Amino acid sequence: MLANAHRIVVKVGSSSLTSIKGGISEESLTALADALATKRNTGTEIILVSSGAIAAGLAPLGLAKRPRDLATQQAAASVGQGLLMARYTQAFGAHGVTVSQVLLTAEDLMRRSQHTNAFRALNRLLSLGVVPVVNENDTVATHEIRFGDNDRLAALVAHLVRADALVLLSDVDSLYDGPPSLGAKRIPLVEGAHDLDGVSIGKTGKAGVGTGGMLTKVEAASMAAGSGIHALVTSTPNAAAALNGEDVGTWFTVNGARKPVRLLWLAHVASVQGRLVLDDGAVKAIRHHRTSLLPAGISAVHGDFEAGDAVEIAGADGTVVARGLVNYSSAELPQMLGRSTRDLGEALGSGYDREVVHVDDLVLV
Repeated sequence: MLANAHRIVVKVGSSSLTSIKGGISEESLTALADALATKRNTGTEIILVSSGAIAAGLAPLGLAKRPRDLATQQAAASVGQGLLMARYTQAFGAHGVTVSQVLLTAEDLMRRSQHTNAFRALNRLLSLGVVPVVNENDTVATHEIRFGDNDRLAALVAHLVRADALVLLSDVDSLYDGPPSLGAKRIPLVEGAHDLDGVSIGKTGKAGVGTGGMLTKVEAASMAAGSGIHALVTSTPNAAAALNGEDVGTWFTVNGARKPVRLLWLAHVASVQGRLVLDDGAVKAIRHHRTSLLPAGISAVHGDFEAGDAVEIAGADGTVVARGLVNYSSAELPQMLGRSTRDLGEALGSGYDREVVHVDDLVLV
């Protein structure tokens, strides 16, 4: 599949490109650029989602480890992003391939006008033969509105640009059914969540310079596969072999149809600010009939949120059945519970006769 793919999104983690002591690893970055540029020069369109900006900025700023506070992370990203792009420009340039920098925030994919602009820009760059190098805009991103890690960003970018496949590279060559050091076996193929039952998935990487681990890669690969995009999880040294279609890593085969990018963000990335508890009838209507959520079906409101925030939607037993973007704040909703939209419109005014969550802003989980 990868050997014949027309458009591929490749994500590489910080641990594959940098180290705390040495900053950017010239050898690792050059080897990756060689593999991607070679593939690009055969006619395949490549988008590289690259972590490493914060890690690359540590040594120049005299920092011994990844900072915890947001301001210092932003400062490190600001210094490191330029260094990272300079190295990519040089390494890809040796193959006659031009690279570009594309910095995204979660908001760029949340809002329709912005994600349309992002798609248009990326599509045009690809048509010009450029390899876009995408990263989260860590210099301005906040803890509240961010992707969380570049694995999820890569899955969303793959969906945004309608890629044929997503390749997630790290320092682990494959997903295993247990610790490799204890003789665990490689899992070559994942066709659905059932294939991961009982599998212990690690949460942290070795190098200590990134935010993700195998868990986030499996989540991102599953997100892509569930939305119509094949995905591969393997190690960065395996990049060339993977792009040539060799049997390496763990392949996640497509198991769902493509979805709107906003709903992918809502299902997997959005920061949930509260919870709406529904009666059984409302749960059934949402789960089986794909209807909007009305005030009449809500029995309780938890959390502190504003109109437009993401909330969980749960049954009386606490089981979360959906996520949605709510049209009212947590201060407004209590007076509306159990009442019809017609009654609310007459009693409170025309602004209160809308759905609490419109079906277009709701995703089952």
